[in-house]
Amino acid sequence: MKRRNIIWSILLVGMLAGVVLPTILLGLMSARDANAVPAFARRYRMSCTTCHAPFPKLKAFGDEFAGNGFVIPEEEKERDYVSAGDDLLWLNRDFPVAVRFDAFGVYEDSGNTTNDAQTPWGVKLLSGGALYKNIGYYFYFYFSERGDVAGIEDAYVHFNDIFGTNVDIMVGQFQTSDPLMKRELRLTYEDYETYKTRIGNARTNLAYGRGVMLPFSIDETGTDIVAMVVNGNGLVDAGEDRKYDTDNAKNVGLRVSQAVGELLNVGGFVYYGKEKQDGVIDEVVYVGPDANLVIGPVEFTGQYLYRRDTNPIFLSSAVDVETNGVIAEMIFAPHGDRSRHYVTLLYNLIDSDLDAADYETATVSATYLLARNLRLIAEYTRDLEFEFNRVVIGFVSGF
Repeated sequence: MKRRNIIWSILLVGMLAGVVLPTILLGLMSARDANAVPAFARRYRMSCTTCHAPFPKLKAFGDEFAGNGFVIPEEEKERDYVSAGDDLLWLNRDFPVAVRFDAFGVYEDSGNTTNDAQTPWGVKLLSGGALYKNIGYYFYFYFSERGDVAGIEDAYVHFNDIFGTNVDIMVGQFQTSDPLMKRELRLTYEDYETYKTRIGNARTNLAYGRGVMLPFSIDETGTDIVAMVVNGNGLVDAGEDRKYDTDNAKNVGLRVSQAVGELLNVGGFVYYGKEKQDGVIDEVVYVGPDANLVIGPVEFTGQYLYRRDTNPIFLSSAVDVETNGVIAEMIFAPHGDRSRHYVTLLYNLIDSDLDAADYETATVSATYLLARNLRLIAEYTRDLEFEFNRVVIGFVSGF
């Protein structure tokens, strides 16, 4: 695959916007409004639009709500909790729980099966809320993810504003790419591929890990900082010694984001780790910038990641491997956070010295909110690396 740069990625997304966007908007229909009733909406008796636009994509208030440990401090009432006369006990009177159910029909002109009913594609049980004052929790369990019982993925306890500062501590299991672009909140069937890709035999990627994340905000300058320390080997089962990590090395990451005015955020990310297999070590480095720009009804997010492995095949003689990843996403919401029609354009690129990891797709996806907690999806993806097409029609629901 020829190497391409970020400018080419942005130009490609722009061309797709000019050609495909008007066509899809003309074909979208309308229906009556309805309010969603998932766990947090039930807890605070508020519409899903308070946090999402559309769900599961978070808007500013939703980010703040999550950052406060899934608690709205001014809405907390003593009657909502069971204390049993103990000031150190703060149990939810009603245990918050919700379900997400996704189902798709997929046509793909490659492989032995071109038509596939992925119904359901995924079913998961979610819960989150207050554990105590300034302490929240969140987890979800996948009953079925592409036909497998995936088990627990996100699961953490969130300590908010430690010692009255703007420092938070999240302990548990999460995606190390969450400070960049949250895969679980995307609007497309197509994934943010570079985050979950592994190179060679290395287990390290930017998907799920176990460890500690420390978000920190400087309100005066509009600066957000996130540091993390994780095992770095993914969601492996505990070994015979009942330990999750397969070696003593820990991986560390740092992301800094800076607001530039009211419309633009720019950031930088660096991540370093080691992995040992059969006595051979692979050192992994990620580094790259990202940006988010909102102009009226259009939101653009771009991510470039350079990855370098010193020995991802774990050979006796080290072989360096370099990998470049690009994610470029544009979301059009004609009526802002009150829109019921959305169009998403997504470009993925992975260009690696190991050709098996190469990946390149361009996607256009239309969303229609049938209800606040039920959205329909029609999506087309062109695989530019292997030259095949995929069409997806389905829905995502939360209740």
